[in-house]
Amino acid sequence: MHFSPHAPVADNQFIKSKPAMLNQFYGSTDVFPYWVADMDFSIAKPISDELQRLVSRGVYSYEFIEKAVFEAISNWHLRRHQITLSPEHFVQVPGVLSGIALLLRQLTDKGDAVMIQSPAYHQFSGLITKAQRTLIKNDLQLIQGEYQLDLKGMEQQIIDNQVKAMIFCNPHNPTGRVWTRAELADVVAIAQRHNVLIISDEIHADIIYQGNVFTSLTQFESDNIITLLGSPAKTFGMHSISHGYIYINNPDLHGKIKQHISDLYLDHANALSSYATVAAYQHGDAWLDDMMAYLQGTLDWINDFIKQHIPRLRMYQPQGTYQVWFDFSGLELSEDQLTQQIFKQAKMGLTPGAWFGEQSGQFMRMNIATKRENIMGSFELLKQALTKGAANGAIQNHACQQADIASASSSDLAADASFGKSNNSCC
Repeated sequence: MHFSPHAPVADNQFIKSKPAMLNQFYGSTDVFPYWVADMDFSIAKPISDELQRLVSRGVYSYEFIEKAVFEAISNWHLRRHQITLSPEHFVQVPGVLSGIALLLRQLTDKGDAVMIQSPAYHQFSGLITKAQRTLIKNDLQLIQGEYQLDLKGMEQQIIDNQVKAMIFCNPHNPTGRVWTRAELADVVAIAQRHNVLIISDEIHADIIYQGNVFTSLTQFESDNIITLLGSPAKTFGMHSISHGYIYINNPDLHGKIKQHISDLYLDHANALSSYATVAAYQHGDAWLDDMMAYLQGTLDWINDFIKQHIPRLRMYQPQGTYQVWFDFSGLELSEDQLTQQIFKQAKMGLTPGAWFGEQSGQFMRMNIATKRENIMGSFELLKQALTKGAANGAIQNHACQQADIASASSSDLAADASFGKSNNSCC
């Protein structure tokens, strides 16, 4: 097996485990951090070997190998997704988010409307508002248990708000939807009709589960599409040692963007990241296949556990990404009760749904790219917390009913007018 979920981790400053962050979000450091979309897995051996080779040289002179990087990414997409790309159409940026920030500032003006599909990766909203653009949320629709694009609403909002650009997430974070070719064709057609620039974030493109097919917006003929093919970060666990890569089919737009980024001296990559990226895309297939099989096993286990022990918890089976979107509304808990049981009792550091949209207060996102044993332990604690909470609720309800009965029997009002109504705070 090329992949192993067991990674020995030495002392680190991983952001997901920093005490200050955990205290800020969960009021405790005694939680398991499922809130950051990175991995606990050891990276593929070819990547480690290449990094060791570079370090052993002991010399770090200027070294730029963008052509080799772009060729490796192109070959990977042809091999894994049957997508033909030209190495000449890439532009390198420091990262995906910085790439989006640069594109918004270069290709839109202050005050311009920029659309996202909500619930949406929370950083998208910040990118738009920090650039002093106007945020427009096009809410996804839940139809027969699946998130779908509201295409009619999308077009109307574009018209009403004179939307200039759209940040599109494919596959979608946090819902895990992998958009079909037909859905994407509809989005492209709407954008073309209204001259809307599409910035497509495809960083999760390689994390696709069986039965689903990834379609890139690079496959559509349109002058108004810029695709962030992402980086090896999500695919290979290179979150803190990777760069971002933009792909533009339109040669005029490509030249304009490339020149702008070059003028800012933001197109230079460090050698360690560049060589590691080439190694990942050239030799990482077997490792990724093994990891995907492991993640599928984890999803199957979670699904079975929920059905057996927490049937009122709704899990949206992801078609892609290693993020799982949960709907806790069936438990009929207030948001305060929900966070108490999940964060304090089950000790699960999930990402609050409200981060992704104000309508998602009863939702939470979980990163499953960790050892299955961690997840199994967390769900066992969650079951215990919910069972305890239900028992306490039953006792509390019984006390409320007894209080109501006593109040009714001592009242001059008719019993049928008073029974079951109480001002007691326990109800």
